[in-house]
Amino acid sequence: MGNQVEKLTHLNYKEVPTADPTGMDRDEGPRIGVSYIFSNDDDELEQQQDSVHDLGGENPALQPYDPQLHEVECSVYYRDECIYQKSFSEEDAQLEEGDEGGGGHLSTYTPENLLNRCKPGDLVEFVCQAQYPHWVVYVGDFQVVHLHRLEVVNSFLTDASQGRRGRIANQLYRYKPLSPAVVVRNALEQVGCKDRDLSWRNSECFAAWCRYGKREFKIGGELRIGKQPYRLQIRLGDKRSHTLEFQSLEDLIMEKRRNDQIGRAAVIQELS
Repeated sequence: MGNQVEKLTHLNYKEVPTADPTGMDRDEGPRIGVSYIFSNDDDELEQQQDSVHDLGGENPALQPYDPQLHEVECSVYYRDECIYQKSFSEEDAQLEEGDEGGGGHLSTYTPENLLNRCKPGDLVEFVCQAQYPHWVVYVGDFQVVHLHRLEVVNSFLTDASQGRRGRIANQLYRYKPLSPAVVVRNALEQVGCKDRDLSWRNSECFAAWCRYGKREFKIGGELRIGKQPYRLQIRLGDKRSHTLEFQSLEDLIMEKRRNDQIGRAAVIQELS
C-alpha cells in the first residue's frame, strides 16, 4: 500500500484469558483467546455524554453536523480483503439506489426521516460530534434493539436516537448479511442481556453480530497468537494515509470508534 505500517501503542490495556464464548466453530474447531480489556469502554462513556441530550437535546456545538467535516474516512482489511469501508469519494463509495454524489450512502437523516427508509434487519448508525457512534438494529414497527448502557434493550427508533441524526449502515461492512428475519431474531433474542452476560463490547459490535453472525464481533471471539492480520487504514487527505495493525477485529473496532469520537481534525493532528 506504499505507506508506513505502525503498531498501535497509545492504548492502555491488559490481557485477561477468556474462553471462547461461542464454543465450537464448524470449520475451525474450538478457539481459546485473549480478551483485551481497555481502560475506556465507550458504552460507559456514552452514558456520561448522553446526559447532554437527555436535557432537551441542548448541545454546546451549535453548528450543523457535517459528516465529511467530522468523520474519519477509513478502510479495514483482514489480510488483503477489505471488510469495511467508510469513504466519501465517488470512486470508492458504493452508492445506495437513489443517492446522488460521492459518499451518498453516508448521508444522515433525522430520526423521523429514517423511519420512512428503514426495513426490518437494517442497521442504523446514529452520529453526533464528539460522541461515539451508536448502532441499532431496526426490527420493525418503529422499534430497534440495541446495546445501551451495558444492556440490550428494545426501544423506539426516535428514543434510541436521542436527537442524533443517523444513516442506514448496511453497506459499511462488506460481509455477507444474514436474512432480515434472522437478523431480527438474533436481536430480539438478546433483549434483557446485560452486564457480565454480555458478549459484545459496544453497540456497533452487537449490531454487526446480529446482521452478520460472525464470532469476531464477540468478546474473546478470536485467538490472539501475536499475529496482527487486521489493518485499519486511516485517510489523512492529500492521498496520505496511516495504517495501524491489530490482532483482532474487536480491538480494531475499539480504536476506530475512538477516532470517530475525537473527530477527523484531532485524528489528523495526532497522526501527523
